[in-house]
Amino acid sequence: SDDGKLSFDEFKAYFADGVLSGEELHELFHTIDTQNTDNLDTEELCGYFSQHLGEYENVLSVLEDLNITILKAMDKTKKDYQEASNLEQFVTRFLLKETLNQLQSLQSSLECAMETTEEQTRQERQGPTKPEVLSVQWPGKRSARRLQKNSLLSNSPHFNAGWTEEDRQWMTQINRLQNLIDRLEKKDLKLEPFEEEVLEENAKSHIMIVQRQMSVIEEEIEEFRLALKQYVESASSQGGCLHVSIQKLTSESRFIVYEFWENSNAWNSHLQTNYSKTFQRSNVDFLETPELVTTMLVPGKYN
Repeated sequence: SDDGKLSFDEFKAYFADGVLSGEELHELFHTIDTQNTDNLDTEELCGYFSQHLGEYENVLSVLEDLNITILKAMDKTKKDYQEASNLEQFVTRFLLKETLNQLQSLQSSLECAMETTEEQTRQERQGPTKPEVLSVQWPGKRSARRLQKNSLLSNSPHFNAGWTEEDRQWMTQINRLQNLIDRLEKKDLKLEPFEEEVLEENAKSHIMIVQRQMSVIEEEIEEFRLALKQYVESASSQGGCLHVSIQKLTSESRFIVYEFWENSNAWNSHLQTNYSKTFQRSNVDFLETPELVTTMLVPGKYN
């Protein structure tokens, strides 16, 4: 509540990780509350975590320097880019993209480490202890904790009515692919015996699956929903689009869009359309961080 201290409810809303129980969070809160005020101030929080930093003291120090360095570079880019030559602007765009790729790669490694440690802890703690779930949401701020992936899956109306036999065949293939994605995300994929599939020479051999993850600014969610709806309707009407699904994580202002395209050419053509470019431009104002796009080619047999 911006009063310079944390109540237990505020502490729980931020630090609950889906592993610690409510009782354990309460015990941790009072361990940090050395002054027994039922509120935590900055000094108490810093004092507690400073004792446990270990190797991460160096990590956080480097991140602070990196943040300052990137902000200086952004400021320099803002001042010089417009007056630069075409070649210099190209180099600047390349460096920005490469910097973003490096940061996203680092972020992916950290997320993998977080998920692995959380899963390991859950397996070790299998029993009656019930993890604490967020009960307080701070306005204007997005929690970095992915506690539970409760999702609302809404399918495009393009596939809701008037299905032909070909449509049903497509949906069977699409559902298989979507189940594969779900299994991969849940980390419970089991290897099956190898089966070789022989494709006809004239078959279009691969389907393009695109996953787009977007973290939306709380205050912009409604505007983003409208833009996303228009984008999905336009994309679904394209000849090369097979299916579009939207997943909203209820514990966060994060959306995941799954797009299935006939092939990579159809996806690349889609990126050049006006509606796609309009959606990408609007995301500059709607998203907290640049969207994360992952693509995958999957063998698919169709005429």
